[in-house]
Amino acid sequence: MTPSTIEIHPSADDRRVARLATAAIVLTVAEAAIPLPLPGVKPGLGNIVILIVLLRWGWRDAVWVGLLRVFASSLLLGQLFAPGFFLSLAGSLTSLATLGVAKHLPRRWFGPVSLSVFAAFAHIGGQLALARAWLVPHDGVFYLVPVFAAAATLFGLINGLVAARLLRDRIAVPAGAGKR
Repeated sequence: MTPSTIEIHPSADDRRVARLATAAIVLTVAEAAIPLPLPGVKPGLGNIVILIVLLRWGWRDAVWVGLLRVFASSLLLGQLFAPGFFLSLAGSLTSLATLGVAKHLPRRWFGPVSLSVFAAFAHIGGQLALARAWLVPHDGVFYLVPVFAAAATLFGLINGLVAARLLRDRIAVPAGAGKR
């Protein structure tokens, strides 16, 4: 018997997605060190990277970066397959689905800031729906909606402004990277 070798040859696009996912993971892990006034209310700094990826390279790459961020950051933070992981995954999936639809809105009126706010609200909506269905089988969970809506508005605006600035200045993009 001869040993077999499996070789993987990543493309330039694979390397770009990996670099961008790494940036999102680093921001998410760093965010975990920030003391928060309420559980579950986080700025979502990794979402800045995902929004930039969406607007520069498209939805497919944004989904890869978003899912890699959820899985890798949960693994690094010791929360893989814990309730927080599933809440993060639900929020990310609803946010990515919303961005996939909202990206087709006229760019004249819907740019990075409005997309970021849509994504923030979708993220919170996905998390609350899962929490209601699985963790807190009582409608009392919806009393948190005003607090989470305020946080989604604030952090969605801030993250959208940061993403818009980075897109405008082209700081967050490796030189020579193309759209696929």
